[in-house]
Amino acid sequence: MSAGIHPFEVRHRDVWAIAVPASIAFITEPLAGVIDTAVIGQLGDAGLLGGLALGTVAFSVIFSLAFFLRFGTAGLTAQAVGARDPLQGLLHMARAMLVAVLMGVVLLALSNPIHAGFAFALAPPAESAEAFSDYMFVRMVSVPFVLVNFVLLGWFYGRADARTGMSLQLLINVINVVLSITFVQGLGWGVRGAAWGTVIGQITACLWGLTIVVRHYGGLRFIVDHTPAAALFDLAAVRRMVAISRDLIIRSLALMTAFAHFAAQGARVDEVALSANAILMQLFAISAFFLDGLATAVEQLSGRAVGARWRPAFEQAIRLGLGWGFLIALGLSALLMVGGWVAIDVMTTNTQVRETARVYLVMVALTPLSGMPAFVYDGVMIGAMLNATMRNGMVISLAIYLATATVLMPVLGLWGLWIALHTLLLVRAAIYAWTIEQRKAQLFG
Repeated sequence: MSAGIHPFEVRHRDVWAIAVPASIAFITEPLAGVIDTAVIGQLGDAGLLGGLALGTVAFSVIFSLAFFLRFGTAGLTAQAVGARDPLQGLLHMARAMLVAVLMGVVLLALSNPIHAGFAFALAPPAESAEAFSDYMFVRMVSVPFVLVNFVLLGWFYGRADARTGMSLQLLINVINVVLSITFVQGLGWGVRGAAWGTVIGQITACLWGLTIVVRHYGGLRFIVDHTPAAALFDLAAVRRMVAISRDLIIRSLALMTAFAHFAAQGARVDEVALSANAILMQLFAISAFFLDGLATAVEQLSGRAVGARWRPAFEQAIRLGLGWGFLIALGLSALLMVGGWVAIDVMTTNTQVRETARVYLVMVALTPLSGMPAFVYDGVMIGAMLNATMRNGMVISLAIYLATATVLMPVLGLWGLWIALHTLLLVRAAIYAWTIEQRKAQLFG
């Protein structure tokens, strides 16, 4: 056996040991969004619901630019696990943590121009403008804590410690749900109440996650005791992290540009279309985050395989991910088609919004099937750290999405917009699948 190769087998239970707790954790995030939407929706004001929807889109864009903290940390940590080098895993976390803190402070200081930029880009209707501003300024308080949580989650999932990652995300979202209901319905704080629920949940989870790292994994003390301080700022490692960060930021920016464009096009139709699309995108988020649990399992296993330099495990991770992914996606599509009507009624009392959302329910019900391969291959790309390929594939997919939406919307209206979204998901998966096949020899040569 060649030096540096550490054979292992990927089994069905290895996939599910990560996918189940990760899915439970991820599913609470869109459910918390559904609860926020439902709590505001019960007030019967489409303007408030629209403001919340656009505010959520704005923070999705902001945080998508920082997803590299979670993705990069998870991929590099998984490779360190495969190479049997736990110190490198801790160093990756420590470097990412420094970036998270600095980035969070800068973004918080830029709250006013960030709000102004999103207000211009998303153009909230007059009825939604005040709610949009209220939500944005409160949510900005959570930014530094969210970024640190990204690093913590990436590190735990990269170590295949999915249960700890699950516990942190459950903590965030349970607190969010309880406090949002209390603040909005109990205290009458409106959109601000929903935002404060999220802020307090993120702060609590951040403090608890850092406590776990220090108590159970040695944290910074382990790094200081086992390596020179210069290793934390090793130029080669820092350059690699910067390159990964740059590529993943561009990738995430392209993805969220597509979602922001989707929301903005709905807003340009009217506030009913905006609110209906917001509800349907919450349903899409439920299936997307559920599939993300499977992607997290593939991410860790494929990253571990690359670190171990063991191609059979890499191919097993992809094969099992796609197989289970199809069955999961089929079930999610059926559930959305059958139960979507009830979910729409729960999230709004506005008759026009309900009717519009029901018309396009079939389009959101198909997203698990069209999106599943993209999620699985995303996990492979992150685990293998093929960051430049992820960037290029996402930019090409965005261009095709925008072109499709531009051509179809004038003819088909919102139907054309939803077709463009499905096109984005399918093209992205096709590009990633082809590239992975081409790069296997290089990864394991």
